[in-house]
Amino acid sequence: MKLRYSIALSLPLASASAMAADLALKLDVPQLNVAEYHRPYIAAWLENADQQVVANLAVLYDTKKKDNAGTKWLKDMRQWWRKSGRELTMPVDGVSGATKAPGELTLNAPKGALDKLPAGQYTVLVEAAREAGGREVVKVPLVWPQKSAVTVTGQGKEELGTVVVQVKP
Repeated sequence: MKLRYSIALSLPLASASAMAADLALKLDVPQLNVAEYHRPYIAAWLENADQQVVANLAVLYDTKKKDNAGTKWLKDMRQWWRKSGRELTMPVDGVSGATKAPGELTLNAPKGALDKLPAGQYTVLVEAAREAGGREVVKVPLVWPQKSAVTVTGQGKEELGTVVVQVKP
């Protein structure tokens, strides 16, 4: 039996030409039927066509451990860690938060994070890693800016289910 919960991320976006839009990120994270289930650490970020990080969108990890000890396992999200995570001091206001039990969650990006996003090809990446579990990255291509509403999806296999990126100008 796989239980799933959704994470929704709403981002106000604007390009260099001040074009405002909303970007919603929804992901399906299965609760695997295993003897020892741990909530996944999840990172979501946006990369440009040169595979450079232009924005960290969300980082969910164990914030309840003493002395910020939950950050020790952030490096298990290998791609995010190598590209951006090791340069950050956690927690990051407006980006980081606690892992959640199965259910629905809504996250908002920090204000101004993407205000000057130039037109071009981008990729939304979502990485999940679990203790005593696996690690998975789902990539969803995105063209910015959009002239009309668009929905783009990616599909995980184990740690992530469907990842949906919705842009509404």
